[in-house]
Amino acid sequence: MTQFRFDLHATDGAARCGTLHTAHGPMDTPAFMPVGTAATVKAMMPESVAATGAQTILGNTYHLMLRPTAERVGRLGGLHRFMNWPGPILTDSGGFQVMSLAKLRKLTEDGVTFQSHVDGSRHVLTPERSMEIQHLLDADITMCFDECTPFPATLQQAAQSMRLSMRWAQRSKDAFIERPGYGLFGIVQGGVHPELRAESAAALRHIGFDGYAVGGLAVGEGQELMFSTLDVTVPHLPADRPRYLMGVGRPSDMVGAVLRGIDMFDCVMPTRSGRTAQAFTRRGTVNLRNARHQDDPRPLDEDCTCPACRHYSRAYLQHLVRSQEILGPMLLTWHNLQFYQDVMKGLRRAIAEGRAQAFAQAFLDQEAAGDIDPA
Repeated sequence: MTQFRFDLHATDGAARCGTLHTAHGPMDTPAFMPVGTAATVKAMMPESVAATGAQTILGNTYHLMLRPTAERVGRLGGLHRFMNWPGPILTDSGGFQVMSLAKLRKLTEDGVTFQSHVDGSRHVLTPERSMEIQHLLDADITMCFDECTPFPATLQQAAQSMRLSMRWAQRSKDAFIERPGYGLFGIVQGGVHPELRAESAAALRHIGFDGYAVGGLAVGEGQELMFSTLDVTVPHLPADRPRYLMGVGRPSDMVGAVLRGIDMFDCVMPTRSGRTAQAFTRRGTVNLRNARHQDDPRPLDEDCTCPACRHYSRAYLQHLVRSQEILGPMLLTWHNLQFYQDVMKGLRRAIAEGRAQAFAQAFLDQEAAGDIDPA
């Protein structure tokens, strides 16, 4: 049986490249994990997701516990079989969605009681129940149940929220069923307060986890404050464990976070943007709703190997968008996921060759110099 482990291959400054081994295969890092919230990456077949180079996808405890239910997925053989994804799956704990989507939520020391945003049914989510759901889903990477501290929050509010999450982290660890190839990640909280981030990281190290996530960022604080928070957080995390920055997905954010020692990312941005006619390219963002593209025979990105770029023009993609044809979101989503995977592949190569800073500067310079469409 494969043991859950992280092999570090090379470092360049704080940037790292490595491989995370799981029960359902490896994931090379730095890595971007496409979001398959409800057991599907929207507008993509699993085979198409894999064709972009993605090795791991993300599912969500909150959405899957509501429908089709974790028990049903478990009876049907687990999430890998249910959605036809043979590779690793990370499931987040549901904590963020309970805070952002659920109705009439009540937070206590025990957990959260809430009403479903789907049908108003009443549910209780605790650290123990979150671990049970993720076990039923057969997640390779399980996330601790936590409270995502809102932004802005006072020092006192952030401290109270973080310490509750640390108590929940211990309960999550106690309830987690250890198996070869399966791991549990702790989540560092503490808002944008350095002393709270250090306290949270120390508490998680004391409990002991297979990986460490940085949560509570990309919630409105801006890139500069996000980066400064990473600067004071990442040095407190074990070097021999993977580091995951949750919910961060702008390309420039990811490149900057990799330079600060982050290994893993997820975000709905590339798929959501694909469904709203936004395409990420090496020269910035292209808005396919703009009439300027209707006579443009060029591909979205000449250096991209995705089907949208290999076989179709900007003019055709703009036609699909304006005609509201479903093929438009499908092709743009594929392109965006391919672009994200290409960025990760480029970072891995640059780190191995000792030129991470040069890669990052060239990437940012090309993006800034490009012809960026208005939104």
